[in-house]
Amino acid sequence: MTYKVKDVAALAGVSVRTLHHYDEIGLVVPESVTTGGHRLYSAHSLERLQQVLFFKEIGFSLEEIKAVLDSPGFDRKHALTAHKELLEQKKRRLEEIIETVSQTIQSLDGGKAMSRDDMFNGFDMKAIEEHKTKYAAEARQKYGDAYEATERRTNKYTKDDWARIHAENEASNAKIIAAMDRGPSDPQVQEGVGELRSHITRYYYDCTLDIFRGLADLYVDDPRFTANIDKNKPGYAAFLREAMIVYCKNQGLGV
Repeated sequence: MTYKVKDVAALAGVSVRTLHHYDEIGLVVPESVTTGGHRLYSAHSLERLQQVLFFKEIGFSLEEIKAVLDSPGFDRKHALTAHKELLEQKKRRLEEIIETVSQTIQSLDGGKAMSRDDMFNGFDMKAIEEHKTKYAAEARQKYGDAYEATERRTNKYTKDDWARIHAENEASNAKIIAAMDRGPSDPQVQEGVGELRSHITRYYYDCTLDIFRGLADLYVDDPRFTANIDKNKPGYAAFLREAMIVYCKNQGLGV
């Protein structure tokens, strides 16, 4: 099922102009574009948009959000858990403010006079700001150099750049899939795997053999990655892992 841009805007409570901007910078890209130029968004697009809005809520810039979401090590569940903690803090703060308003109304109606401290109960933003700062620091520490490198590079990409980048990635995957029946050691498969590694280094961050080997395991250990990769072809994630391991061995990495 796909959604038109105006439907997505209504669902998410953002403007169509905002969605167009997210598309232009490669933050939330539609699944496809019709011959008439209409953007069509998938369920995956909606999930990514939700994550973008959560990160905006805790003070991340669009450039930072994109770098985090595009990082191979992004953990959506961990991010959602952190967002939930922050929202619960905000909920408690709003409840305190509502109580302060109620007490103020009672005081005006001749009730008990409020102390100076009670007058400002709920207005302390220090805890929330500390939480935002802590989460931002954790994200930067978690994604490390890859986060910083990805942010620096992707900030400069245009919509046309992203279209080319995605096309190159799809071509490399298609090359591997076409030779899957010949096994992970097949020369064509290995050529495609090498292209995938070069693709990451060229457009995101320096993908060392150690990082590439870690990605191989991530593609099958994390069901989200597995499901996404297997959209190309059922079983592709497991095959790609084996092919990446062969590649790393051929490059001299002990695995």
